[in-house]
Amino acid sequence: FTELSFEDRLTLLVERQWIDKEDRALRTRLTFSGLKQTACIEDIDYRSARGFKRAQIEQLARCEWVRYHQNCIISGPTGVGKSFIGCALAQKACREGYRSLYFYEPKLLRQLQIAQADGSLVNLLKKIARVDLLLIDDWGISKVHDTQHRQLLEILEDRQGSGSTLVTTQFPVTKWHELISDPTVADAIVDRLVHSAHRIELEGESMRRKKQGDK
Repeated sequence: FTELSFEDRLTLLVERQWIDKEDRALRTRLTFSGLKQTACIEDIDYRSARGFKRAQIEQLARCEWVRYHQNCIISGPTGVGKSFIGCALAQKACREGYRSLYFYEPKLLRQLQIAQADGSLVNLLKKIARVDLLLIDDWGISKVHDTQHRQLLEILEDRQGSGSTLVTTQFPVTKWHELISDPTVADAIVDRLVHSAHRIELEGESMRRKKQGDK
């Protein structure tokens, strides 16, 4: 290091400082995201036939859809890796400098209910509205009251044109109206989530069951 010229040493120090700053910022974004799984794009298994192509994942991994505030829907039966792929895409968004936020749908609904009761609902909605990518895991898995569906619609409305939403779900989009009792709210939610959304439709047997069988 001492053998380098002053200019080279200065350049090296500046580069190290910049890398350290970027690493700290990434750690902050990953901690804030609260991702359920430590998943990354590089670890996605393409060997199992699950109905999607590597090219599709690689396109989404470029995060252009997040940049342009588009949505993504990952559907398929339980255990096929929806949450892993969703978390991997959210983690990649963090690496690209975007802020992600993960919610398991039942926990999101509970947080909305608690926030409404203690007066912090406005702050929670603002927090969700500000993130670049909102990941809602297991959409439709829990019974939702009309009030909660309207709150979910408000979240999607706040993000319209300003943020991306990624949803994982066991239910195909054609069944979503059956999950929402109010047809007007159902139409609005489906319109805001599905219109021009990137779609990954997984199929096949449970990855968890397959791994247990391989042991």
